[in-house]
Amino acid sequence: MGPSGILLVDKPGGMTSHDVVARARRALNTKKIGHAGTLDPMATGLLILGVGPATRLLTYLVGLGKTYEATIRLGVATDSDDADGEITATTDASHVTDAQVDSGIARLTGPISQVPSTVSAIKVDGRRAYDLARAGEDVQLKARDVVISRFEVRARRPGDGVIDLDVVVDCSSGTYIRALARDLGAGLGVGGHLTALRRTRIGPFAVTAAQAVPERDAADASALGSHLLPAAEVAASVLGAVHVTAAQTRDLRHGKRIELPDAPGRAAAIAPDGALIGVIERRGTTVKSVMNMPEEPTA
Repeated sequence: MGPSGILLVDKPGGMTSHDVVARARRALNTKKIGHAGTLDPMATGLLILGVGPATRLLTYLVGLGKTYEATIRLGVATDSDDADGEITATTDASHVTDAQVDSGIARLTGPISQVPSTVSAIKVDGRRAYDLARAGEDVQLKARDVVISRFEVRARRPGDGVIDLDVVVDCSSGTYIRALARDLGAGLGVGGHLTALRRTRIGPFAVTAAQAVPERDAADASALGSHLLPAAEVAASVLGAVHVTAAQTRDLRHGKRIELPDAPGRAAAIAPDGALIGVIERRGTTVKSVMNMPEEPTA
């Protein structure tokens, strides 16, 4: 069947998420690799890859909460809301006080409505927003509801008319940290953009457990493959696990409903041999698999 599992990768700056996927495909000698949410080329940190049949789990990982460490520069606005864009305005921010920053951050904490950055991968009429923006077209993106559960300043570093804020953000999926930088600067009347971004957590997965991006040669293949997390382990950590009998395993794999009145609304179904059967959902007292993993061949 080829390699299968979930791979945690620490993406370096200057690479796209697609570049990372391409490197992993070459190293593991398989085409079936996907990711659970991109990172901008400027950003570094945790990228979750699904390999082989385990790519089916990615849909359950995309929506997990995330943690970022970032640097926001107040006093300079850019057209992309980050350091890769063109400067559109500069305003002396040296007068901005800690209390004003704290007040601005408080307004951007909790459930908020956020307009994503214009230079983003969101599709508008089938085209990426960044492609439309780069073509000179007017891009109007709709606001989306997100939750910022932590927006904390770790350090404040005044400069020549600017203030750099090192921050940590815990947020719901779909949050644009660039937009937080833009909106904080706008609310303070001085403009702002992101100069550094690192994703340190996705759900229960931390960047400290991630692997380096493989080099271009195939020498990294065996090392990379040894770090694949089993699908059952990942699914159980994200969804919780329900262990079923051999007979129940057979029925679930055949698409049948089984009686499990105490099962949660959604969970990973684990076979007696520890393999992931799939993801089950409960209706009344019965459950059915809504995502099936292929059965591994026996020797």
